[in-house]
Amino acid sequence: MKRITRFAFSAVLVVVLAGVVVAWKIFGKGANVGAPLQTVPLNMTDIVATIEATGTVEPEEVVDVGAQVAGQIIAFGRDRNGKSIDYGSVVEEGTVLAQIDDSLYAADLAQSNAQLSQARANALSAEANVLQMRARLDQATRDWERAQKLGPSEALAPTTFDAYKAAYETGKANLAAADAAVEQTKAAILQAEASLKRAQQNVAYCTIKSPVKGVVVDRRVNIGQTVVSSLNAPSLFLIAKDLTRIQVWVSVNEADIGHIKPGEAVLFTVDAFPERLFRGQVGKVRLNATMTQNVVTYTVEVNTDNVDGRLLPYLTANARFETGRSAGVFAVPNAALRWTPRENQIAPEFRHPDKPVSRASPRNTSTADSDEPAPRRGTLWLEQDGLVRPVSVSVGLSDGTITEVHADELRTGAKVAFADPSSAQSTGAGTGGSPFTPQIGRARSVSQSSPAGGVPQTNPR
Repeated sequence: MKRITRFAFSAVLVVVLAGVVVAWKIFGKGANVGAPLQTVPLNMTDIVATIEATGTVEPEEVVDVGAQVAGQIIAFGRDRNGKSIDYGSVVEEGTVLAQIDDSLYAADLAQSNAQLSQARANALSAEANVLQMRARLDQATRDWERAQKLGPSEALAPTTFDAYKAAYETGKANLAAADAAVEQTKAAILQAEASLKRAQQNVAYCTIKSPVKGVVVDRRVNIGQTVVSSLNAPSLFLIAKDLTRIQVWVSVNEADIGHIKPGEAVLFTVDAFPERLFRGQVGKVRLNATMTQNVVTYTVEVNTDNVDGRLLPYLTANARFETGRSAGVFAVPNAALRWTPRENQIAPEFRHPDKPVSRASPRNTSTADSDEPAPRRGTLWLEQDGLVRPVSVSVGLSDGTITEVHADELRTGAKVAFADPSSAQSTGAGTGGSPFTPQIGRARSVSQSSPAGGVPQTNPR
């Protein structure tokens, strides 16, 4: 009997708990119906759409100075201030940067000089031999002519006749050979001269000179170090031609590269001078994309002036590209365009449960381009007597936090709902922060009280 009573009590307890759960599911969701919605007043503002990326400060043009001969570095040259060539040395075109030991190349030069002298002496000897062979041929020619007049007879033995003829033919052959020897010595002279020029050039290559006017960015050798020239010339110095003109090579994601055009304004900071904002302009977008871990990026060249020399090569730059700007427009938090109220939160005259509410995602592009598609549509919910009513809007520029909207029904001060009190759909929900507060690492809007073109100097990294 006790066992039956205990079982009945357990069954009643389960039923009661189930009823509590069902009641909470049915009525609990409406517990906040009477609670005020989270809203934000509608105001005019300026919106600047930006793309953020990281890059490296690079000299606009650098020259890699190498060595075309092998040998040991025995000395460095002097810059225009008389100091030994080192990092940061200012050099002129033709300034001696370093000296390679030229002992072996000087020996080759001496040998080439000797070979040229020998070739020239051989040429003189060959020319003298030609004169000798020509004189012998003249003698043989006269003897042969007299022999022909006498002919084989009692006055001239046949053997002597044949000897004169043979001497004449031999003289012609010897003269031809002497002429050929002269040409051969001339070729030897040209060959010796070429070897001499090669040896002279190798000796000249032992003196490393600056091919341009600029600043030594990098010195890659020390005195006593041996450089070996093979298929690739060893790099000794890196010289920047003009550090008053500098570039920032920025890696931009493929999803954003379509919004970047040559001539666009760029603002960037470097960690070395975090308090200073530098300005530049997009030069060109390189077409040789790179892929790292399936992420495709393009290199964008940003040109900027560096007259004061503050920007040093290879600093890391945090760049911000301005891709669009809208001044004096209505803007709402992005969450407001994504939020959809429950049916019992909508004013009765606007309830249409059979018609889904359209929502739009903000686009982070400029509305000023002539090839932009027709503006997309979205829905905002304006507060009305504790409930909300829908307003169809045209969605414009977005900076990642707020989005430009247009509609004839929008008025300054209208309250736009963007979340329930217990919802986490909006920026700043549960924290008491304003949805218009800029977020670190993202672009922000610029209020009308801010200076034109102002950009927050936050570190996007």
